[in-house]
Amino acid sequence: MRMTFGDITLLGASHSPFVGVDIANIPAGIRIGDEDFEQALSRRRSGAKGTTPRREADLPLIERGIAEGVTTGATIRILFANNDTRPADYSRFESQPRPGHADYVSRIKYGKVFPGGGIFSGRMTLPLVAASVVLKAAMPPSVSICAQLERDENFDRRLDAAIAAGDSIGATVRCECRGVPAGLGEPFFDSLEGTIARLVFAIPGVRGIEFGDGFAASAMLGSSHNDPIVDAEGHTSRNGAGGINGGISNGNPIVFRVAFKPTSSISREQRTFDFSAGEVKAMKTAGRHDACFALRTPPVVEAAATIALWTAMHS
Repeated sequence: MRMTFGDITLLGASHSPFVGVDIANIPAGIRIGDEDFEQALSRRRSGAKGTTPRREADLPLIERGIAEGVTTGATIRILFANNDTRPADYSRFESQPRPGHADYVSRIKYGKVFPGGGIFSGRMTLPLVAASVVLKAAMPPSVSICAQLERDENFDRRLDAAIAAGDSIGATVRCECRGVPAGLGEPFFDSLEGTIARLVFAIPGVRGIEFGDGFAASAMLGSSHNDPIVDAEGHTSRNGAGGINGGISNGNPIVFRVAFKPTSSISREQRTFDFSAGEVKAMKTAGRHDACFALRTPPVVEAAATIALWTAMHS
């Protein structure tokens, strides 16, 4: 299956032979080394406490568009093999969809439940991150994008408790984009917040996004929330708007936070409808899943922001 946004087209699915991405309209002559991909992709890999036991090498195969570490001007295609798959783990979800997952809507929309979550799987974020490596290399060097998981003093305790109970937890990721020029975006339908939010909500498991002061602004006074301009370049003494006014970047850092839900697939017993039996029955989700998939999402949030900014810069 192919899914396209602007210059980016995702290819494959979680349990197909590969996942990949096509990236169009990248100029020739941009240097992108193996180390650039490894630095980004290693942050998304599983292996840390709370992440899935599924092990994939996630080695990018450059099929076209980059030769000897330099872009050629042709559409770039990057593929990743899916090797560590277990389709049998997902066979029962055809008749008994997992609570909180896309199994039921997949049945309605496509007439089947895809092994491994298919196009709904977090596996599809891998080619997004690969695409962002290319776009970052093509962007002005003054632009920097950094996302980090927000951890409080109780995070590890809550994660350990969820693992022990066969349950899961969610988390929040904060992203800051610096060096973004003023003037990107349009009012209303093509607002920069809307473009960023559209890409962020393409990430499986996102439940909310807020810019600057976000929802807290609803309880503030205007005198507290407003961002006084302090120089002719439009810099402000605070950043309650998160770097965007009227749908257009104002030259200050673009700051937003993303809320990720707890992983839907948990081994703890739940009760949900079984279509083959025609009644609600108990179920435990087999397979290998993250107790907190948000641990692996900071590079994915960075990828969403990168694609959104690239799109705004070239629209």
